[in-house]
Amino acid sequence: MEADNAFHCCATCIHFRVEKAPGVVTYRCSRLTYETRPDYRFQCWTPTERVRRLMETRQQQSRSE
Repeated sequence: MEADNAFHCCATCIHFRVEKAPGVVTYRCSRLTYETRPDYRFQCWTPTERVRRLMETRQQQSRSE
């Protein structure tokens, strides 16, 4: 995992959940069971498949430049 990875945040993790109740939105990590925020970062980050593909595409583009 890269320290300066622009994609590394809770919102791009497979464990990120949004829980909605009337008038309240809560963000939670289903793995750690913590209440979190979309922009927080934890070492257990596992990117979603969509984010993995985007990271691979960006990496290939940077290699070809």
